[in-house]
Amino acid sequence: MNTIQINKLDFNGQNIFVGIDVHLKSWSVAVLSESCFLKKISQDPSPKALYKFLTTNYPGACYHSVYEAGFSGFWAHEQLVQLGINNIVVNAADVPTMMKEKLRKTDAVDCAKLARGLRSGDLIGIYVPQREALEIRSLIRLRGQIIKDMTRDKNRIKAFLYFYGITFPEQFDRPGTHWSKRFMQWLKEIELSTVYGRKALDLHIRKAESQRDLLLQETRFIKELSRCEQLKDDMRLITSVPGIGISIGISFLAEIGDISRYKNAYKLASYIGLIPMCHSSGEKENDGELTIRKHAALRWQIIEAAWKAIGSDPAMNVAYEGYKKRMVGNKAIVKIARKLVNRIFFVLKYKQEYVTCVAQ
Repeated sequence: MNTIQINKLDFNGQNIFVGIDVHLKSWSVAVLSESCFLKKISQDPSPKALYKFLTTNYPGACYHSVYEAGFSGFWAHEQLVQLGINNIVVNAADVPTMMKEKLRKTDAVDCAKLARGLRSGDLIGIYVPQREALEIRSLIRLRGQIIKDMTRDKNRIKAFLYFYGITFPEQFDRPGTHWSKRFMQWLKEIELSTVYGRKALDLHIRKAESQRDLLLQETRFIKELSRCEQLKDDMRLITSVPGIGISIGISFLAEIGDISRYKNAYKLASYIGLIPMCHSSGEKENDGELTIRKHAALRWQIIEAAWKAIGSDPAMNVAYEGYKKRMVGNKAIVKIARKLVNRIFFVLKYKQEYVTCVAQ
């Protein structure tokens, strides 16, 4: 009786779990089956290279992969999904980690940890926006970066003046009088001991003016974007809420994505970071400070909008004064910000403009 050796692999009906530790120049990859550890490799940072490895070594299997959200964005996720790999992206803080993995942290340990978490079902993927939404978000986030750069440049100019003992004229002593056209003209007319000092200050001034021009262009782009077909209806709704203007409104829409993915206003507030931390045990229930998990920019913007809301909405003003009777103003405004999130959720979810209360 002749025997034939079968040398073709067939993984049909089996699941393969892949943990990817993403880096700029290489990926560390751990591969697990449903019952055992299979392989650990280092490869080029390419979804196609990973797909080729999996289909060559484990043909016919159902592939599942995971990597942590970070500098690399979501392009790898898009390509992995297009190649037929069931990929998710996770928040690094949500990956279960044993003490020994914290004490001995390497790329090999990290990718194996991700693969195990994926296989056990402990990992939940985060929301991945569409490419168009990500590009809109990049444009809007750039405004905040430009403002930070402008602040740094202005502080450098002031530091330069303080270093050489140059005091502001009386007309520029009051807060809010700096960086006007008259102030910039005064900076350009300051006399220094040498031409080199004057050149240094001129370069500082040119940089500050360049940042201002960039901010003007950015603001124009954002206004154009707010009127586009895709966003104009939601912009009309969100800006009907007192305290919400064009800049905060469009930033909010770009960051939260589809409002329907939030079951209720509490879930939305949790994403922003406007819920308290909780430390409860037995019969003791203690709510602490605001959660450290947050969308930093959105939380700051909503709190800023809350300050505006108490000045333009009587209902918010009454609520704020009531909160101030039992807590300090900074904590009271957080309560108002939470109410503001409820209003934003309502107008976007139910497509109804907000109607401001009128005192009788």
